[in-house]
Amino acid sequence: MPVTSHHEESGPYWEVHHGKGPYLLMVHGFLSSRAQWLPNIEALSKICRPVVVELYGHGRSPSPESPDAYHPDGYVRAFENIRRNLGASRWFICGQSLGASLTLRYALKHPEAVTAQVFTNTVAGLAKKEALTNRYKEFAARLRGKRDSKFLETLPMHPVHARFLGKDVKAALLKDSAAADLDGISRSIEFTMPEVSVRDVIHLNQVPSLLVCGKREKRFQTFREFAQNHMPMLKIVDLEAGHAVNIAAAEGFNRAVFDFIAAHAL
Repeated sequence: MPVTSHHEESGPYWEVHHGKGPYLLMVHGFLSSRAQWLPNIEALSKICRPVVVELYGHGRSPSPESPDAYHPDGYVRAFENIRRNLGASRWFICGQSLGASLTLRYALKHPEAVTAQVFTNTVAGLAKKEALTNRYKEFAARLRGKRDSKFLETLPMHPVHARFLGKDVKAALLKDSAAADLDGISRSIEFTMPEVSVRDVIHLNQVPSLLVCGKREKRFQTFREFAQNHMPMLKIVDLEAGHAVNIAAAEGFNRAVFDFIAAHAL
């Protein structure tokens, strides 16, 4: 499928897939890449134009030295720059895992720019901030000074540990993770992850929202319940999948997102 790619020195790598309809920003999770969306792009391109972005230190994105770039508010500014570059007054957004915590924040900061949003299981996005601070300080300490990319494979969220990915998707994710920049990954752990929770402000949501939940990820179900009870304008679709619901249950994910965009497209 034809793609227009962009790489600005001051921001993350992003690319636009040809399609019909409004733009859809798609943001992957930690130690993932644009390959996260391989099972979804073709189906969703029939109703939107996917805009796939890669986090700093991941895939084709640079690894800025400034901590401000990695802060969730830095990503909000980067997403806004992409929207303006596209000339879109409003767009749809979709986040997976860590990416979901960032797109949720973006929607809270810029509801006027978001027609509607989709997100998947995101423990970090809905966890208590102090829990994140304690967990990722430990990760940052373990990674600091490591120069062997194989060390990343010891982290539980590395795709090498994924059990329910298709062969082609897993191969693409492993290839991209092998090329990950250790400095960028370390800064992501240190400066992004401890700050990503939107738990305390999720009740301020102002845009139509869809949570496509992988119900086999047991640890997320309390967070799903929290979102259901505290997030306005939220619809939930549960699918038989785990954390990577958009891959393991791609057909159901694509159908749910397609119908959601169709219902809210201007």
